[in-house]
Amino acid sequence: MLASNLDKKKYNNICLIDTNAKIGSKIKVSGGAKCNITNELVTSNNYLGDREFVGKILEKFSKKDLLAFLNRNGVIPKINPKIVKGTYFCNSSQDVIDMFTKLTTHVKKYLNTTVTDIDFDKHFKIKTDTKIIEAKKVVIASGGLSYPVLGASSIAFDTAKKFGHSIIKLEPALVGFTVQKEQFWFKNLSGISMPVFTFVDEKSFEGSLLFAHKGCSGPVILTTSLYWKKGKIAIDFLPKQKIETFFQGNKIISSALPLPKRFIQEFLLSVELEDKNVSKLTNEEKDKLKLLKYYEFPPAGNFGYTKAEVTKGGINTNEINHNNFESLKQKDLFFIGECLDITGELGGFNFQIAFSEGMICARGLNSI
Repeated sequence: MLASNLDKKKYNNICLIDTNAKIGSKIKVSGGAKCNITNELVTSNNYLGDREFVGKILEKFSKKDLLAFLNRNGVIPKINPKIVKGTYFCNSSQDVIDMFTKLTTHVKKYLNTTVTDIDFDKHFKIKTDTKIIEAKKVVIASGGLSYPVLGASSIAFDTAKKFGHSIIKLEPALVGFTVQKEQFWFKNLSGISMPVFTFVDEKSFEGSLLFAHKGCSGPVILTTSLYWKKGKIAIDFLPKQKIETFFQGNKIISSALPLPKRFIQEFLLSVELEDKNVSKLTNEEKDKLKLLKYYEFPPAGNFGYTKAEVTKGGINTNEINHNNFESLKQKDLFFIGECLDITGELGGFNFQIAFSEGMICARGLNSI
């Protein structure tokens, strides 16, 4: 992103340091290898963090700007509502990686190189596992703690703290939930997916829930996890339907309800309710079935950083210049991307904000 807007002659001394053997490793696995790159409706309300700060970023480089940039460079994303509502997906993640490869041919790349420390004495000294690289300006875009298999590390946060920045508490986000003993029946449904509504922290989301051997996951749960702190969430297993409608017939419960049979069986066992004719249900038994419309429970926790799409929390944006992402604590040091305390919902929002920050930072560097 940064190199694409820079004067190649003026900035022919740029280098890129990446711990992986190839650039764009996290792009490669994103969106099921199709790179969910932005969303039809991107606003500051889709993000955790300082929403005024986020709003300024999106004003400077919007969804429209991103799509125009991609199209100019031969990448044509399209909305695929079957996967995540409103999300733009590329034909392949490799298309985005190839675009960056072409745009950075003039950039010196140090691949398979891990940054271990950054010092400053008149200029920056970037210590790596192979050498020391000296630089006048440093842009840190090393992500968060999620996906350690792709080389994620704490270097951005360690460096930020070293230069006086405060870090908002780091936690896994866009991640599945583990469950308490009372919800162990979820585990017996591993592999089943179904559309639901979820409710958390005065927000509601619609999408697909996937039962997993540890608890529950799927797109709607990942977004729900972004706003969950501690306490309860709720699930509506019959979205856009009224449970009272199913009390009017005479079928047995498992036939009357339009839900997977395995799900109904496990749910009925969990609430100690016999699978019998709906017409024979007592009011107390009907109340148990009504839990399908608002099943409330406290998750035990989440699947952790190894399964998390992103890291929430990060470098306090009150200490970052939104005009170019320069540190307000250290001149010529810039932070962009997931290391900042800005985290988007599932559906292309995190790629959008990363592109926006990268382009704004590049413009700032290009004007120096």
